[in-house]
Amino acid sequence: MAGSDCLLVDGTMWDDDEMQRRGVGTRTGREMGHLAQNGPGGMLEVLEQLPKQRKVLIHINNTNPILDEDSPERAELARREVEVAYDGMSIVL
Repeated sequence: MAGSDCLLVDGTMWDDDEMQRRGVGTRTGREMGHLAQNGPGGMLEVLEQLPKQRKVLIHINNTNPILDEDSPERAELARREVEVAYDGMSIVL
């Protein structure tokens, strides 16, 4: 990852227990093989170690609050210079 210009990383969940709290699933993100963005050891902490790369979250679950462009979670991503992929997005390196 450190040698890449652009990282496309899993953005499925903001919190590990997100689907359980919203009543749409019984397993945590980790149990399904997803690293949550938020919290200790989360994807945002991993991405902080890679300051030079462009970072784009892909594969975002519909329960993830980052889909709301006005949410505090989306503002946190912007502060950390992490982008959210969108339909029709084009990436030029």
